[in-house]
Amino acid sequence: MAVALRCDTAGHTLSLSLLTARAEQLLDLCGHAAAEWSIALVGDGEIAALNRDYRQQDRPTNVLAFALREAGAEMPGRELLGDVVISLDTAAREAAAQKITLHQRMTVLLIHGLLHLLGFDHERSDQEARRMEAAEQRLLAALEHTERRGTMVKLAINVDHVATVRQARGGAEPDPVLAAGICELAGASGIVVHLREDRRHIQDRDVLLLRQTVKTKLNLEMGAAREIIDFALRLKPDMVTLVPEKRQELTTEGGLDVAGQQKKLAAVIRAMTKAEIPVSLFVDPDPKQLKAAQEIGATFVEIHTGRYADARSEAEAEQEFELIAAAAEEACELGLRVNAGHGLNYRNTAPVAGLGTIEELSIGHAVMARAMFVGIDQAVREMLALLP
Repeated sequence: MAVALRCDTAGHTLSLSLLTARAEQLLDLCGHAAAEWSIALVGDGEIAALNRDYRQQDRPTNVLAFALREAGAEMPGRELLGDVVISLDTAAREAAAQKITLHQRMTVLLIHGLLHLLGFDHERSDQEARRMEAAEQRLLAALEHTERRGTMVKLAINVDHVATVRQARGGAEPDPVLAAGICELAGASGIVVHLREDRRHIQDRDVLLLRQTVKTKLNLEMGAAREIIDFALRLKPDMVTLVPEKRQELTTEGGLDVAGQQKKLAAVIRAMTKAEIPVSLFVDPDPKQLKAAQEIGATFVEIHTGRYADARSEAEAEQEFELIAAAAEEACELGLRVNAGHGLNYRNTAPVAGLGTIEELSIGHAVMARAMFVGIDQAVREMLALLP
């Protein structure tokens, strides 16, 4: 194993798998892919003791590095870099002060510790401090670039709009079930449909047929209405996504207020969990909503990308994108799996798809609009070509 990571303290929610993957990627980016290093996540008490014993400073610090090269403990045939110890308590305070996620701060501390193992020392001189800071910035940028290019994000296609066209004439065509099959053959990893209370597009029969024919994954979007809940429990889709639903809206407007209706949504999640149906909550990129989703037992969150998609300037789009990126990181820290969707199209999807924390994008309107000109198969393939 190139990276041995262990957590010796409690009280902080963290994705150890994500941090391990980043630590391994950092080795590769430094040209030491075959090397090994150990990372220990501890509390302030333990790191203060180490800081006192080894640096004669009787206080906590954020990170300590113990290089085996300096200690002369290298083993023939193996490149053992050494040990990095990080205080989660200090890192959490620093993250809060900088208004970033704990994952983001931990990534910076991993880079700092690794560079110490490789011989950098900012305490040696001002020149060395500047050299180390520049190396940190280069590594962080390279890691972000690599994560975005290496993400294996999936594409789920929403076929509601096919049913919308059908319902406009009240006939049988076009058929959303047939459309779903074409999407899967073109490479989509899942099919999404929203069964609304007013049945304005997708009908019960459509969903029943899709459950029998979809070969990838069927995601049923739904409001928390008793009738729809009972239908989902009988249907047993591969997952459900709870969304807000208003009768007058043209499309879903904003995310669920999970924090404001925890009791109601928790009851739905318990029923679905008992039926072995994973639940996703469609939420705005808001830490309060993410925390509430975790507290009531959701498996996934789907981050609402509508404000990003509707941004009227590059600066506004960048601001909304940063909110999405931070929310995805925070959701991972909370142990939630992360999807995203709403308003994504052929111009704005690539940056969101490049976030290493997002598993799947749900896209419907843009693909079906494009399909009017090039066909569903080609429209899906063109969207897939934009993904990393």
